[in-house]
Amino acid sequence: MENSIKTGSPLVLTFQVEFEWLRQVIEARMADRHEQPSVLGNPPELRPVDQYSRFVLQEELDPKHRLILALALAPHIRPDFFDEIIQRSLNKAGDFPQLGGVRGKNFRGFLPTGETALFLIAGDDLSRKFEAQRLLSPDGYFAGKQILWIEDPPAGDPAMSGKLVIAQEQVELLTLGHITPPRFGLNFPAVRVETEMEWEDLVLPPPTIEAIHDLENWINHGDKLLYEWGMSRKLKPGFRVLFHGPPGTGKTLTASLLGKYTGRDVYKIDLSLVVSKFIGETEKNLASLFDKAENKGWILFFDEADALFGKRTNVRDAHDKYANQEVSFLLQRTETYGGLVILATNFKSNIDDAFSRRFQSHIYFPAPKYNERMKLWQNAFPEQVTLSDDIDLAQVARQYELTGANIMNVVQHACLDALSSGKALITRQALAEAIGSEFAKEGKLS
Repeated sequence: MENSIKTGSPLVLTFQVEFEWLRQVIEARMADRHEQPSVLGNPPELRPVDQYSRFVLQEELDPKHRLILALALAPHIRPDFFDEIIQRSLNKAGDFPQLGGVRGKNFRGFLPTGETALFLIAGDDLSRKFEAQRLLSPDGYFAGKQILWIEDPPAGDPAMSGKLVIAQEQVELLTLGHITPPRFGLNFPAVRVETEMEWEDLVLPPPTIEAIHDLENWINHGDKLLYEWGMSRKLKPGFRVLFHGPPGTGKTLTASLLGKYTGRDVYKIDLSLVVSKFIGETEKNLASLFDKAENKGWILFFDEADALFGKRTNVRDAHDKYANQEVSFLLQRTETYGGLVILATNFKSNIDDAFSRRFQSHIYFPAPKYNERMKLWQNAFPEQVTLSDDIDLAQVARQYELTGANIMNVVQHACLDALSSGKALITRQALAEAIGSEFAKEGKLS
């Protein structure tokens, strides 16, 4: 895959040892399925020299959990692993329906199921099988952390006949050492947003800045508060915050800066791909999005959130009924998400009251006043350009009530004019024309 798993690397050697142990367990169980003592034996000792070993040691996986993890990983690393063992053993001992397993749609090799795990752990011992089944239950360790789970089998089939599925992100973490960013599309309607700007570039009044840094504190210390200080019994997981204020006042930039300074990925949700006219599709899209983000520490940023989080209406027809269901589902899902959810809107009054009551924080982003506009103008122009002597930025800041985004649009327009003229000089006329163009775009009079 990458250099991290090249031949002879610590990770490759670890997997060789791990799969040899798994092979021995499978062959021992197939040789005597009635054997009462566990065939797991003592798994090989691991040292924290690669990502797989570190995960097993940090999570303190016992032999049963470690066996299940190796089972789920094997088809991703050694596609022919199970078929080689089964073919060799069947020549000696006949059929093994107890081993379970299925074939995939594209993958032609053996895929382990819940039955496979139970058989290897418990053989034909029903009491041990029932005990082992708890390891794969929805509230078990693996499913609870969305590491791996049993896929729902066809209707009517035994529950444990479902495939043993490991999250693709977990495969990447245990093999490549990192998660490949999800691809934007219908299955993941969000794009990662980043910025090269710094906190100093964010020009907002002190109360807003203070509230933002309180939010940064939660990102940095929330887990310790919940789990080391024991507040998880009293507080809900995650954090929900409402950014509200006029467009162009720094809401998206703030979300990007929070991610940059806390080491978290920020994903901006494309609501046009989430909201569907078909009944149940919006909820399905949202569930997929939140499931993908769970346990990764991502910041989810819903811009112009009114489209999803708007006020519920009196039910007059089926459309109103299902629209209200979407809001209710979203309310429930945001409350169970363990990360930061940011809703941004131009008008706080547009957000459903049920959401507003459940937000831990409301942060207002006002239109900049004179002093803030002055600072924005002073910081906006690149060092390569010179302003003509007849430009008075203080007068410009006082006269034109523009947001930070408006000001940057004006500066871009004026700088492009300067470049096209072959001079690194911003004239008063060029600046005035750029301001006029920005006001015209906004439908306002300068």
